[in-house]
Amino acid sequence: MAITRWSPLSRVIAPGADFWDDDFFPALREANVGGMEVYETEKQVVVKVNVAGVPENDIDITFEKGMLFINAQKAEEETDEKRNYYSRSSQQYSYRIAVPGEIDLNEEPEASVDSGLLTVTFAKSKKAMPRKLQVKAKQK
Repeated sequence: MAITRWSPLSRVIAPGADFWDDDFFPALREANVGGMEVYETEKQVVVKVNVAGVPENDIDITFEKGMLFINAQKAEEETDEKRNYYSRSSQQYSYRIAVPGEIDLNEEPEASVDSGLLTVTFAKSKKAMPRKLQVKAKQK
C-alpha cells in the first residue's frame, strides 16, 4: 500500500472528477438537508417541511405561479426580576419550493402540522393523472 499526500482539492482538480457526484459529499447525501421532502403520488403532489417548535398560527403559506412559499417564525422572551434572569430565543424557517407536476388550481391545497412537520397536499389535475388505454385488435 502506497502512502499518498492528502489534498482537499484533488477530487475537483483530478481529470474526470465530478463535483456534483453523490460520493463527493457523503455526509450531505445521508443527511436530510433542510428538512424538506417533495414527492408525487398518483393523485397528489405532497410537500413536507420541518417547522419544529412553531405553532400553526405563526406559519404563513403562499402558493403563487407554481411556487410555494413557507415562512414560520417563533420568538420567546422570558424575564425573572427576582433571579436577575433573562432568556430570549427564536426559531425561523423559510422555504421556497417549485411544485412539480400539473396542479388542479380549482381545488384548494390542504395544509396540516403534526409534531413539527408541515404537510401541504396539492391535487393533480385530471389530465395529469395516468389513464388506462384499451388495446384493440386491428381488423384485417
